[in-house]
Amino acid sequence: MVTSEKQSLAILKKLAPIRDLNDEDIEQIEQSVLNYTAESVVFTLGEKSEHIYYLLEGTVELQLDGGASYIVIEGSTLANLPLNSGKVCGATAITKTPCFILLIPTTVVQWWINKSRARVQQNHNLEKIDHDLPKKLPNTPFFNSFAQAYKENKLSVPSLPQVAIKLRKAMQHEISIKDAIKIIEVDAPIVAKLIQVANSALYAPTTPIKNCHAAVTRLGLETTRKLVLGISAKQLFQSNSPILRAKMQDLWKKSLYVSSLSFVLAQELGQVNPEDALLAGLVCDIGAIPLIHFAEQHLDVLPNLQDLQSIMPYLNPAVGSLVLCKLGFSSDITEIPKYADDWYYESGGDTLTLIDVVILAKLHSYFGTEHAKNLPYINSIPAYAKLENGKLNPDFSLDILTKAQQRIDDAMNLFA
Repeated sequence: MVTSEKQSLAILKKLAPIRDLNDEDIEQIEQSVLNYTAESVVFTLGEKSEHIYYLLEGTVELQLDGGASYIVIEGSTLANLPLNSGKVCGATAITKTPCFILLIPTTVVQWWINKSRARVQQNHNLEKIDHDLPKKLPNTPFFNSFAQAYKENKLSVPSLPQVAIKLRKAMQHEISIKDAIKIIEVDAPIVAKLIQVANSALYAPTTPIKNCHAAVTRLGLETTRKLVLGISAKQLFQSNSPILRAKMQDLWKKSLYVSSLSFVLAQELGQVNPEDALLAGLVCDIGAIPLIHFAEQHLDVLPNLQDLQSIMPYLNPAVGSLVLCKLGFSSDITEIPKYADDWYYESGGDTLTLIDVVILAKLHSYFGTEHAKNLPYINSIPAYAKLENGKLNPDFSLDILTKAQQRIDDAMNLFA
């Protein structure tokens, strides 16, 4: 039964991702509440849906393919997350008690994303910073100074190796393999790593590759360009401070893991270029780098490392996009930090996009960590609904990534 009762602003502001909208936008959301008796089916696995579902009252069981299930109880952290937010339901929802379920149109999320993109594109000018920093930055001398430096466009941004810059610029025009090799071969470590990657099981070469020419010929110019950028990215994650070096190295390792997951997931699904996914995964948290560099220069007012770590995810969307824009990355890559942790991002259409792949990889990377308990189940997010063969294991990890664990390990070892 549908009730006409409209939920209060206070209730709606508890729900993700609605809580990220401003109050005026939330008030405009179309909503309806359904009343279910116990043992009712709310939606079924694989069913198409035009709504996002939230549990307001009662208890619901989500049953997944393969027999796994979990319970959502009113008032719990999970109850503030959607039961399902994709265009295809990732589970079967059955009420265990009488329940009230809130429905809002999935178009709300897409409307919010389009509005955000339009604002960014309208103000996409490096001389005028218009990507908002979080409003609740700690009120300390360090973070106040960081916010001021950001607004004045004075943050220290790392630079890519000259080889990567020259190759990217050259390929804006038509060049030959011979031209590309001339640019690459001046950097012996990059050449060695490129040959190693071309010889790896990731690309399954039929004959051993022994030189730069053979590697570029085998891989092709576009793949070579993306791999050179990926290989070069490690040099961005450097710190001169003994205190902060370990934090930067940890950031690199986590980025490398997300990158490897993204690469293999893209290979398995065949809808996104694997080298694009590799690069996107590597830079998805790049916004933390200027923060760490800023901390190096302000050790006298440096907060404790735990506070520094906790604020990084909130700064990354704005600062990360700015860094990638300054480094000259394409628009599809510069958007990655903005949405990599936005689990309810809806890219539109039924086909996986680059951002969808990174979101799935990023969420997957938290499995088995303390952070996982505050995250949505992977079957409830829009990106999961687009997987054609995205069955989950009993631990809710993606079956296709579990089976490809050796290739993930190989990718991490290659780029470490």
